[in-house]
Amino acid sequence: MTTNADTETLLNFQTPVVRHLAWLCTAPQLLDAPESFYPAQWLPPNYLRLLQQWDQHPETMPARLVEPTESRLGHYFERLYEVLLVDLLGWELLLKNQQIKAGNRTIGELDFLVRNPHTRCLEHHEIAIKYYLGVNEGPDITKWYGPNARDRLDLKVDRMLSHQSPMAQREEAQALLAELGISEPIIPRVFLPGYLFYLDDGVALPDYVPAGHGKGRWCYARNLESADLTGWVALKKPHWIGPWRQDEQPDFEAAREAVAFVEEKGVPVLFARVEWQPGLGCWVESERWFVVPGEWPALEFVHQANACLHVL
Repeated sequence: MTTNADTETLLNFQTPVVRHLAWLCTAPQLLDAPESFYPAQWLPPNYLRLLQQWDQHPETMPARLVEPTESRLGHYFERLYEVLLVDLLGWELLLKNQQIKAGNRTIGELDFLVRNPHTRCLEHHEIAIKYYLGVNEGPDITKWYGPNARDRLDLKVDRMLSHQSPMAQREEAQALLAELGISEPIIPRVFLPGYLFYLDDGVALPDYVPAGHGKGRWCYARNLESADLTGWVALKKPHWIGPWRQDEQPDFEAAREAVAFVEEKGVPVLFARVEWQPGLGCWVESERWFVVPGEWPALEFVHQANACLHVL
């Protein structure tokens, strides 16, 4: 498993939302570009102590962390990012999810508009958390598909850099911002943490993917028909944001049922393989696996998968 450099520190957080936020602070990204934003560069020296306080005394957590956990990973991720910006970094949030329209047509949105107190500059942050599986489609040709195979790494990176990130510079956005009293230059930033899952080692990586990106493995459900699934745990959103820990012993039968669900419903499922950690007194993630149905990533099955993915 590849997550943060200090995975052991993350696993000490027992409150899931605090552990997820801690991961986000130094999460490996899938894109290294001039626009890339690295929160660790701006974290205060006491941020871990603050996270520990929230973990041990949940009543002291920011209100946004106490809200009910959402199953929509994107919405939950945005909430964590807002807490990271406002409550950990101490940056001023001016706008969030601001729609930009051309006439009656929405052409985009500004995820976050914030002021960096260290530079006094305004920054426009576009964010996404993504999981992609590498598929070899020819000599030196690897395409990285999301669990919903309509989503691909190359398409997402292109959209973030060519459409989403420059949105604040568009005439329509500039006019709206001027109405809100904002007329100064805005610096574009992108934040794209996540994982790449490998079927084997013979894959080609885009040159914009950092060497230290989050890694996992993937396989077809049929490959696990007679496999020993001891220590396998199906992860439901928002617990895709890692790393995973649990107190109870992994349920072998539940893992077998989850693998059967993959083939029956045609829906990829994310698993953590866990090991007992005596020092923490719990089971902790040692490896991540995406298990996919036999027809994946054929697009004719995507609509069927979409109907079920939101519940995972």
